[in-house]
Amino acid sequence: MKTIKGPAIFLAQFAGDAAPFDSLPAIGAWAAGLGFKGVQIPSWDSRLFDLARAAGSKGYCDEVKGVLAEAGVQITELSTHLQGQLVAVHPAYDEAFDGFAAPEVRGNPKARQEWAVNQLLMAAKASANLGLTAHVTFSGALAWPYVYPWPQRPAGLIETAFDELARRWRPILDAFDAAGVDLCYEIHPGEDLFDGATFEMFLERVGNHPRCNILYDPSHFVLQQLDYLGYIDVYHERIKMFHVKDAEFNPSPRQGVYSGYQPWIDRAGRFRSLGDGQVDFGGIFSKLTQYGFDGWAVLEWECAMKHPEQGAAEGARFIDAHIIRVTEKAFDDFAGAGTDDSANRRMLGIG
Repeated sequence: MKTIKGPAIFLAQFAGDAAPFDSLPAIGAWAAGLGFKGVQIPSWDSRLFDLARAAGSKGYCDEVKGVLAEAGVQITELSTHLQGQLVAVHPAYDEAFDGFAAPEVRGNPKARQEWAVNQLLMAAKASANLGLTAHVTFSGALAWPYVYPWPQRPAGLIETAFDELARRWRPILDAFDAAGVDLCYEIHPGEDLFDGATFEMFLERVGNHPRCNILYDPSHFVLQQLDYLGYIDVYHERIKMFHVKDAEFNPSPRQGVYSGYQPWIDRAGRFRSLGDGQVDFGGIFSKLTQYGFDGWAVLEWECAMKHPEQGAAEGARFIDAHIIRVTEKAFDDFAGAGTDDSANRRMLGIG
């Protein structure tokens, strides 16, 4: 067993144009002041980070680490959620996702995809230059518009989608392997990798690639009514990152898992600040500790009600209280009799 590192915080939901959220030194000091020990950086946010410089300059990466160390935190991982989404986009979502890309490739799906792949390749190099061992992204989606089997899906449609998804990601996974970094997909509705079965379909198609791994976030499983504790039992060997995020599901005669196109505040399934939802974090931290997860516990704050700064302050304390300092001895060692092999054989009556 190993002790989980943390608490840390994902900065994507907090970065902004007003201090202290508009620069890496200021937001790092803000996070440290709340009790966080690490920060996960959204690589697309130029107010905080320059991905191209980080990919090409270890000196710049050393500067980033120095700035954060002076603020009192360290970098846990980089994120390419937005860029990863653009590796695979169904045409139905072209316009909705175009804003994730650089202005010069918007309106051009082929150029946008090439840009996204290059962003991931730079992220592999940047992660290595920063001395990181894991990276989080989205898989993107080609099959998501067909998630519900009506109208009836043509034979081979989903298989073709996953074949293509794997073809696009395999060179990226190889680049992360060369960099010595695990590529962790956040298993998330809206992506083609949204549960265990879809992850397995993808994993098989990339040849059980050793760098194809999982960011575990139980909130997305609550909203799908998936067994999020059992998920750890099944996939713990592939879980290399952890978002600590709460959620609740309150079905009614009017709503179920699809939540009737309602706004977040009125949905049956909605995200909540840590401790305000239904996720059994005691069970999660216990299982991850049992299986030897030694990565970071990273707060991802999303809530339809609570102010983000309150959620961040409470989240740091919440995570810290759930991290299990692993024991170095058995609780019943005090009763040990100090027997040896000869004594054991006598106790068993085998001479």
